[in-house]
Amino acid sequence: MMLREDMVDDEGLATAELDELAALLQDRRAKDLGEAEHLAESLGVVLSARGESADDEHDPEGPTLSYEWSRLQALRGETADDIVAVDAALARIEEGTYGRCMRCDRMIGVERLRARPTAELCIACAMTVDG
Repeated sequence: MMLREDMVDDEGLATAELDELAALLQDRRAKDLGEAEHLAESLGVVLSARGESADDEHDPEGPTLSYEWSRLQALRGETADDIVAVDAALARIEEGTYGRCMRCDRMIGVERLRARPTAELCIACAMTVDG
């Protein structure tokens, strides 16, 4: 999404800022997909080890295979959730609603978006919801 540098959307985010944030989101999505692939491979290894082990111990000094399976599944879920959040943010960019708080409809600050490009709420609303 490369637009003219001097253009500004109707709510104050410059086109260059939107392009920067879209690039951050695309990079994050690519990393998430790589992580998801790595986790799937790791789960395959644990599944294979679980099938070979009667006592569910990977290492007598280490975690059980069931624990490792649960840990990897949790990480896989977090990665999947992040991909969904990134895709939703990219869709908001395409729709022209990115950067607006989904609760109060005010602008989310560009610095917040740089720190959390998937943010759906402005800081004030996030504090209210989390608080």
